[in-house]
Formats: sequence, C-alpha cells, structure tokens
Amino acid sequence: MTDRVIVGMIGGSFGVKGELRLKSFCADPAAIADYTPLYTENGDSIAQVVLTGQLKGGFTARLSGVVTKEDADALRNVALYADRAAMPSLPDDEYYYADLIGLAVLDTGGAALGKIKSVVDHGAGALLELHVPGQSDTVLLPFTRAAVPTVDLAAGRIIADPPAGLFATDE
Repeated sequence: MTDRVIVGMIGGSFGVKGELRLKSFCADPAAIADYTPLYTENGDSIAQVVLTGQLKGGFTARLSGVVTKEDADALRNVALYADRAAMPSLPDDEYYYADLIGLAVLDTGGAALGKIKSVVDHGAGALLELHVPGQSDTVLLPFTRAAVPTVDLAAGRIIADPPAGLFATDE
C-alpha cells in the first residue's frame, strides 16, 4: 500500500488572480480541502486549499503558494495526493484505487489472469486495467461485485469471474 492517495487534479488557471480549476476525486467532493497538506507527484506540498466557487465537474480554488495566473497555469494537469492517515477509513467493500494497483488477478478456478495496471473510471463505473502475460494489449475488467467477487488486499490478489469472451483463452 502507498502512503498517499490521489484526491484530485488541477485543471489550470481560472481568471487572472491565481485561482485555478480543481477536480475532486473524493466521495464528498468538497472534502478535498479538508485533507491538507496535499502533495504533488514530485513531493511539493500545498499547505492550504480554499474552495472559492463551483464549476461543472469541479471547483474554483486558491492554493497556498499560487498567486498569479502563470503559477496556476504551471500546475495544469497536476495530480494532488493526501496522506493516507488523513483519509477516512473505508467500509469492508470499498477500496482506494491505489491499493488495487499491482494486485494479482485470478479466475474462480485459481488460474492467473494478470495483474492490475491501473483503475479507470469515466463516470459509468470503475474498470480494472489488467496487464495479461503474453499479450501486448491490456484487458478492461468491470469492477463490479459480479465480475470481481473477492478482493483480498492482505493476500495481494483479487478473484475475478470475468464476462465470457473477455480473455482470449475463453471459449
């Protein structure tokens, strides 16, 4: 498990006075401001986040250290991470995506299907992107209870019952 969890993404500047567009990945989107300090991938720290307004799909915000439009533009498409200790604990059937990456994926018979490369969610539900041994293309497995009945973080694996035809070995 990683020590930090992705909580949002900066979309670029908003106006000319250092405000920026902020997309939150939190279950309660406004809670992103509660998990400070936030960190960028390169380890830079953001001590304060003040939400100043709401936009379609996100917020306008002020971040400590960002005072000009150029400062905000320089942060376009930068992911923001919070310390795991600042995050709420999750119910047994919910997971931080960061905890799933790298897990082995086995079918219900115990045969290896691959490893989780990433988790993607475009709004219609999460998909697990699997790297399958011997294949250059990845496979997208729906992250639903039907397709993924078991997630065992302690053992580092998930058990999948993929839809028929998803894997080349299916008949």
